[in-house]
Amino acid sequence: MELSFLHMLQYMHNNLLDSIMVFITHLGDNGTIWILLGLIFITIPRYRHCGLMILIALSVNYLLGDMILKNIFARPRPFQIDSSVSLLIPKPGSYSFPSGHSSAGFAAAVTIFINYKKAGIPPLCLAVCIAFSRLYLFVHYPTDVLAGIILGTFVAICLKIVTKKILQIYNGQSF
Repeated sequence: MELSFLHMLQYMHNNLLDSIMVFITHLGDNGTIWILLGLIFITIPRYRHCGLMILIALSVNYLLGDMILKNIFARPRPFQIDSSVSLLIPKPGSYSFPSGHSSAGFAAAVTIFINYKKAGIPPLCLAVCIAFSRLYLFVHYPTDVLAGIILGTFVAICLKIVTKKILQIYNGQSF
């Protein structure tokens, strides 16, 4: 059923959309855009705590998703199951479940949104676009992307709760 959905997405392909989706997916490669955003936030005193939280969320997310869950589930990617679809990007070397691009995007974007609602909307939109690009490019199943979204969101929310509790206990403060 998931493969059928991915095949339906293949009918959307055209030169313009292909270029856009390749560009968007590359923004999420190795979490680079999110790491840069975290580093930028750290340099601005008002947003420093959020920048630190982004980098911690990305680290925890990478450990849980890429280092643990991908190796436990060891799910092959769609292009490995159906080689009839030509990829527009280099073949990813890791397993499919959960989507690292999706989980990193949501870990960072939800962290920003939790701390700064207005500022969090554009990163959430970008995270959604990156997650969709992974389906469009035939490198993830819908459940991989959904699991990535859930994982990233879970990490961001847990980090906010833990941070708030730690600050309340030790400093009598909260964000």
